[in-house]
Amino acid sequence: MCFGPLRRLCHWGPYITLFLVFYITGMAILCDLFYWPPHTGSIFSIVHFGVLSSWIFFILYNYFHAVFYGPGFVPLGWKPEKPEDEKYLQYCHVCKGYKAPRSHHCKYCKRCVMKMDHHCPWINTCCGHRNHAHFTYFLIFAPLGCFHGAVVISLTIYTEIFKQLYSPKQYRKPSNTPLGLEYGLPQLLMSFIAVGLALGVALAVSFLFFTQIRSILKNESGIENWIVAKAQYRHRNLEEEFVYPYNLGRKRNLQQVFTWQGQPQGDGITWPVIDGCTQYTLTMEQIMQKQLKKERMIEYIATEDYEGSWFPISKGCRTCICIPLTDESRIEIDEGDIIMVSRWKKYWLYGEVIQDDDEDPAPRIRGWFPRQCAKQNTGQVDSDGESKKVN
Repeated sequence: MCFGPLRRLCHWGPYITLFLVFYITGMAILCDLFYWPPHTGSIFSIVHFGVLSSWIFFILYNYFHAVFYGPGFVPLGWKPEKPEDEKYLQYCHVCKGYKAPRSHHCKYCKRCVMKMDHHCPWINTCCGHRNHAHFTYFLIFAPLGCFHGAVVISLTIYTEIFKQLYSPKQYRKPSNTPLGLEYGLPQLLMSFIAVGLALGVALAVSFLFFTQIRSILKNESGIENWIVAKAQYRHRNLEEEFVYPYNLGRKRNLQQVFTWQGQPQGDGITWPVIDGCTQYTLTMEQIMQKQLKKERMIEYIATEDYEGSWFPISKGCRTCICIPLTDESRIEIDEGDIIMVSRWKKYWLYGEVIQDDDEDPAPRIRGWFPRQCAKQNTGQVDSDGESKKVN
């Protein structure tokens, strides 16, 4: 199964997602067959069974489209049509090409993703330009189906408990389901589990849906939201106003993602922008922010080896317990390595290992490592990445 496009399903995220979908839907349909069986001819039972069963179709249809369509990747080795525009873009050493406007490199997908919002473990790929609509539809139908299923299962649990506590003989009757199924203690326990899962999933996914719809209304991905926040802070200090180039108004922002054809507008490379902005307004701001970040970096020298473990017990209990609450990488360092640190926590540091320059630069090594494994250098780093002592 783990070959070709199906490889995206071979991950704990899709495993859990599909299990929850089938388990909650299966229990809801089973409970529905006990008390509103469609074969009795009741119009309500038939319509209700059809609506309940349709949720799984809409959920899985949009889920699999989000998974297999993917977010859309910038072609390997991509360059802008005009060579003079290259200075406005960042270069990706992994993809051997420039990052198109609004694209970012995903360390999990190992590609530059068009209009990358975030990497979602539940679909085992990124949410981006091509699958943004189907991903959002999935976030709509999943909580609706879960809420509906939770109501059906809860009514069944209430009825069964009432039957057993108050009048077991009066309410005991032959099964009315098409297959003659019985509802006993195992089914009751499974129903309790199902209703808990359904409510939990509905609340969690509803929160994700409102986050996504807010992002779509502003035409601003999660990553861009962070870039804009830093840009506004930087320009405020300069007594200037930063204008986000892609906010075209709510109606046009929605039309960028949701279309009757099911495909988003645009090619994922070129984007419509508001008057006064260019295709490279945001990319130039990113370059400036990264330049300022480099200027704020402090050089550290590794004093101990670190293998990249998430829970390095050998580095002390506090270091092992007080880990950064992020999925960012932990990097392996060797004694003597030079690391340019950009973020600091009490027991951890985030930085980039300085590598020897060559004709074909290796991918950047960035991530967290224990603070006790390095100390601040009293020297400076020259343009060749070599450490110089300050006299």
